[in-house]
Amino acid sequence: MTRAFVFPGQGSQEVGMGQALASAFPDARLVFEEVDDALDSHLSRIIFDGPQEELTLTRNAQPALMAVSMAVVRVLEGEGGLKVADVASHVAGHSLGEYSALAAAGSLSVADTARLLRTRGEAMQAAVPVGVGAMAAILGPSLDEVEVIAADAAEEQVCDVANDNSEGQVVVSGSAGAVERAVEIAKERGARRAVLLPVSAPFHCSLLGPAADVMTYALASAEISVPNPSVVANVTAAPVTDPDEIRSLLIEQVTSRVRWRESVLAMRALGVEELCELGAGKVLSGLTRRIDREMTSRAIGSPEDIEDFLSAC
Repeated sequence: MTRAFVFPGQGSQEVGMGQALASAFPDARLVFEEVDDALDSHLSRIIFDGPQEELTLTRNAQPALMAVSMAVVRVLEGEGGLKVADVASHVAGHSLGEYSALAAAGSLSVADTARLLRTRGEAMQAAVPVGVGAMAAILGPSLDEVEVIAADAAEEQVCDVANDNSEGQVVVSGSAGAVERAVEIAKERGARRAVLLPVSAPFHCSLLGPAADVMTYALASAEISVPNPSVVANVTAAPVTDPDEIRSLLIEQVTSRVRWRESVLAMRALGVEELCELGAGKVLSGLTRRIDREMTSRAIGSPEDIEDFLSAC
């Protein structure tokens, strides 16, 4: 079976994630130690013990989710003797998950990825004062319909489509007033649900320009190798292998929409039959079923999940 490995984004974090992996597998434990060393902090304590509000801070959640994903990768490689490129034709990740995908494909080191995500999280949070921006999920309308809603709600403020997650699940981001208007307009136009999201910043919209500037500087000195397998990028929903293009797309990603629905369909068109979500939660596995009912999906985040996957390979 042709498969792709995919990696979750912010929102999948929970206290205790990855702890069973670290307890069961030395390879997993070493990943958390490597991330702690790279950040010169005890992020693993926050991951395993909380508190939840500290783990949810963008500066912590982003490298934490990557650490859990890479713990799964290292166990598959070490315990299972599998190379990512031998069992996956492509990798992809949702927002910060794209960094996890690059690390899994050997394009970035785990230490560099942790440092980049810490910088990315801090820059995103600092770009817009708390309360100035907002995000909202709009369920029901198509992408085209939500684009019209966002344009009508903007009124000279910012209201952008941030995530095209699946058919009928689109997230908008921007100025708080504009996003609140988008919620009301969506309800008036028959949306099944439109709700503000509990986030600390308006991710993936033009307000994040200052964060993109920070990442331009941070990524300039990052060592990026050719990934194997190729990475399906958020910005283009297409495979990429050129390091310079990867660098450019990671910068653009900060202010651009996550084209996840299109990315899954692109992988399907490339022959992918199964998406394996490596790391915390099952968000992407759930989205896969909404995007393409013929594509199978599985979440691999626990020792039991790993055992099941290895027995199926």
